[in-house]
Order: sequence, then structure tokens, then C-alpha cells
Amino acid sequence: MYAPERQQEILRLAREAGRIDVLSLADRFQVTAETVRRDLKALDRAGLVRRVHGGAIPAGRLDFEPDLTERETTRADEKDRIAAAAFAEIPAGGSVVLDAGSTVARLAAALPVDAALTVVTHALPVAARLADHAGIDLHLVGGRVRHRTRAAVDAWALRAYAEIRADVAFLAANGFSAHGLFTPDLAEAAVKRAAMAAARRVVLLADSSKAGREHFACFGSLADVDLLITDQGLAPAQQAAIEAAGTEVVLV
Repeated sequence: MYAPERQQEILRLAREAGRIDVLSLADRFQVTAETVRRDLKALDRAGLVRRVHGGAIPAGRLDFEPDLTERETTRADEKDRIAAAAFAEIPAGGSVVLDAGSTVARLAAALPVDAALTVVTHALPVAARLADHAGIDLHLVGGRVRHRTRAAVDAWALRAYAEIRADVAFLAANGFSAHGLFTPDLAEAAVKRAAMAAARRVVLLADSSKAGREHFACFGSLADVDLLITDQGLAPAQQAAIEAAGTEVVLV
């Protein structure tokens, strides 16, 4: 089977199943995993599929949301660098909102045990990382917990954020573009929007693979973000467009 024929069949399988994985495809077509990765890269460049950890999904799946384990292992090096750069934005002795997201969780993990800081979060993984930090005044926002992200959502969480005014909110997003900031779930989007409104300064932590991606729920615009910290994979044209919207961009 020639590569174009194999790629056409891979696209058909992706559209039928909603997701495909490298190892299964390699076994099905009796080729190496590296050959499949090249096929997926070609399909991704053509805009027909979107590569995710271990495989790919059809490009039209705006509702796709990877689980927590997958997000923690995807682009780990980039996320570590972003979290390290974000540490410089922590206000000494101030207050921060930490959103639900794997990069934000890395920032939480970097906070010293004796850090003098007030932290508000609706993310259970973030709260768990900080629960033993004696120097941190930790406030856990309640609500219905979404199992996919371990984040509290709905009215209780929205009311809590309406009652505070933090120095900085560190936000996560599944995608961002000229059309806004995106996540697949409407309830999660509402809480992110409330968290942004609850802070004087908004810092978005998102690796460059999120650039240009749009999902079902929009929770704000790039103009709402004071600073984007991302990796050097962000295209110069994308950086210029983001900065034109008034957002500072730091590449790490």
C-alpha cells in the first residue's frame, strides 16, 4: 500500500472511530510506528486530523477533551519551561487564582513550602499539591466536580469567584485564536470567565500547540489577557497578532 492510500484509510478510520492510536495503526498496516507518525504528521499539516498524545483525532472534533493523565504527559518539557517562567509573575505576599490545567498545576508544584501567598483554586489537583504548604493561605472553591478535569464548576464556584479580587489569575486554555480563548465544556468556560474577572491581572499559560485551536465554549478574548507565556513553537505571525490585541507575549 502506498503512503497516500494508507493515509486515506487512516483518515477514514479516524472519522469512524473518533480517535486513532499509533500502535494499533502500525499493527493494522504492518508498518513501523514511525511510519504512522509521519502519516499523521502529513494529515495534520493538511488540516484533516489533529495529533494528540499517542495518536490523532479528526480535525472537526471541537468537543474533544483529553483526560488529565494525557494532558500531564503531553508536551511536558514545554509546560515545565512555561511554569518556570510563570513563577516570576507570582506576587510576593499577594494573592493568586490558579485555574485547572496541567501547566498551572506545574506552577503550583513549583511553589516553595514556606511561600507567603494566598491561593484560590477550583482545581482539586492544585489544592492537593498545596494542602501541606504551611505558608500558603489556601482557599478551595467548591461546586460540582468535573471528573475529566477534577475542577469544580457551576453556581457555587461562580459565586465564590464573584466575592474576591486577587492580584493575578493564572489561566489555562484548550485553545486560543483571534476569535478568543476556548475550552470544550460550557460549565468550565463559565468558571474560567469568573476567575479572570476576579483578578487585576490575567496570565495565560498555554503551550504553542494550543495556538489556532478552537473548541465549543469561548470564555474570553486575547484582549482580556495581560500576558501569554508560551513556548518558542509559536509562529511569528501568531505572536504579532496576539501582541496587536494588547497582550504581552513571553516565549520560553
